[in-house]
Amino acid sequence: MTERRKILVTSALPYANGSIHLGHLVEYIQTDIWVRFQKMRGHECTYVCADDAHGTAIMLKAEQLGLTPEQQIANVKAEHEQDFADFHIAFDNYHSTHSEENRELSAYIYEKLKANGHIASRKITQAYDPEKELFLADRYIKGTCPKCKTDDQYGDNCEACGATYSPTELINPKSVISGATPVEKESEHFFFKLPEFESFLKEWTRAGHLQDEVANKLAEWLDSGLQEWDISRDAPYFGFEIPGAPGKFFYVWLDAPIGYLASFKNYLSKQEGVDVAATFHDYWKPDSSAEVYHFIGKDIVNFHALFWPAMLSSAQFRTPTKVCVHGFLTVNGKKMSKSRGTFINARSYLDHLNPEYLRYYFAAKLSASVDDLDLNLEDFIQRVNSDLVGKVVNIASRTAKFVQKSGGNLSTTIADEALWQQFVEADQVIANCFENREFGKAMREVMALADAANEYIAAQAPWALAKQEGTEQQVLDVCTLGLNMFRALMTWLKPVLPQVAADAEAFLQESLSWTAPIAFRGGEAIGQFKPLLSRVEKEKVDAMIEAGKEALAAQQPAAAPAADSELAKEPLAAEISFDDFAKVDLRIALIKDAQHVEGADKLLQLTLDLGGETRNVFSGIKSAYQPEELIGKLTVMVANLAPRKMKFGTSEGMVLAAGPGKKEIYLLEPHEGAKPGQRVM
Repeated sequence: MTERRKILVTSALPYANGSIHLGHLVEYIQTDIWVRFQKMRGHECTYVCADDAHGTAIMLKAEQLGLTPEQQIANVKAEHEQDFADFHIAFDNYHSTHSEENRELSAYIYEKLKANGHIASRKITQAYDPEKELFLADRYIKGTCPKCKTDDQYGDNCEACGATYSPTELINPKSVISGATPVEKESEHFFFKLPEFESFLKEWTRAGHLQDEVANKLAEWLDSGLQEWDISRDAPYFGFEIPGAPGKFFYVWLDAPIGYLASFKNYLSKQEGVDVAATFHDYWKPDSSAEVYHFIGKDIVNFHALFWPAMLSSAQFRTPTKVCVHGFLTVNGKKMSKSRGTFINARSYLDHLNPEYLRYYFAAKLSASVDDLDLNLEDFIQRVNSDLVGKVVNIASRTAKFVQKSGGNLSTTIADEALWQQFVEADQVIANCFENREFGKAMREVMALADAANEYIAAQAPWALAKQEGTEQQVLDVCTLGLNMFRALMTWLKPVLPQVAADAEAFLQESLSWTAPIAFRGGEAIGQFKPLLSRVEKEKVDAMIEAGKEALAAQQPAAAPAADSELAKEPLAAEISFDDFAKVDLRIALIKDAQHVEGADKLLQLTLDLGGETRNVFSGIKSAYQPEELIGKLTVMVANLAPRKMKFGTSEGMVLAAGPGKKEIYLLEPHEGAKPGQRVM
């Protein structure tokens, strides 16, 4: 084995304002598998996390529930920890960003940034709620669109016509929080001078710390020029007050990543005989030989791969060894949907299904790329039943009883040297897949060997041999090889299926270790075999989906329609003639590129190909789509809409979408075989 490594691992901090859902679990399961693998290999691997517990949203949620923010975050933290534990996510330490360690570290890092000249201050003008006495982000302001006059639009973008504007341009603007009319108010804010780290970041993002596709995306942002980052918020705000600035608080994203350091420091403080300061410094000093890995989703790359390494560099801390970015979760090929019952909370899943089913299914789909992962529920049922029950567990259930009948001790003979050698040679291949986060490849290797084991057992047919005279040793030899192959498979699956592995260890009467290459075990006793895993029942999957729908219905006011009936709330527009409708030129368009629009909360900038002609369109679909998932898709656009000058540029058309809004927005997609530029009849 290689030299023992010191590795610190984190997952993104879940926000302390809601429940864990299956989309979150992609990341925590991925991280947990990698950590368990490293520990099995004998490395000193520490996995820390925490609840992200600050911000206006948490303050307002607590007020709505009649709680203090501290009570709210404590309740959510307890729920999060129970959900994680029940999914076998084995954190070494789970903390909160609202902690003394985080307060001290945030202040220390800020003071270092300030002393190094990397903090600027200037006055800015913002919308202010005079009744609530609170500065308002755009999402907390609604009014009538100044362009199309549609009511109930947010403060930066109209979902009806796609226009963008500032909150001051809204007609009859109102605070979502109090209903008061916002006023403009000036306030001093503090900014991190991110542009001064442009050269450092261009080098750092290309130095092997990121996947290539992530580095390429960051290069686009770096080439377009970095902006100073507003790191302060005004009271009232639930967070840490900025040293020397009464009434000013650190923006939640300033202290959230520092929460990784704080959780690690809290972990060290609980260890007996550990010099906390010295050990912490050993991991976080600039020339540390320890390794630090952050596992995150692709939606927060800018915070972890631009702001975070720049802050650490200025404050003279080491930067991450790797930032491991994953994609999003879809269910049955579509975004998770509350109305379809596929927006599934962790607890809803646990109420109906074994968590190890999902751990295996995610592992079988995960790779080192940022591609999205689809939970296809039919495939989920088939794959778990086929792979885990029909292949892996089946090996033990077919062979263990014959060893028991022979006295309970394994043979010392390897019945098929060539077959066993296949397992020995696969050991390092599978280890490399785990190390490189290619879990899907590892599972394919494991299942191919499970197939080979089952083929061998079927060909040898120990149940038939046992009926013949003088075959006792041959039966024992065959079944001993079968159980050794099962042992190897369970060793490789132990990071993925910790509970099944623990049950297998009880039956095998050994602890499955991976600190040395896979070795044959013979001559020792095994215990009584008990069934290790039952099949997934479709009825339970269906019940989980129905429970999700019922939970959504329970959240709706009694007289309100469900999300799919949002149209019932809106009056129909005035009738138009067929001649008017015929003037609308609907065309198939290929989305060649999609980008975030800096400064816009709801807009994406789309580059559309109409079969040789390119159009630039701004669309208010940011709440439902990430730019990366749109590129290469076909959609439908209004091609003869007059160009409209907007705050961020000129929009040359409109793409068609439907849905109640927020995350439930769906771009129209044409049938298979459609070509860019074709007219839609």
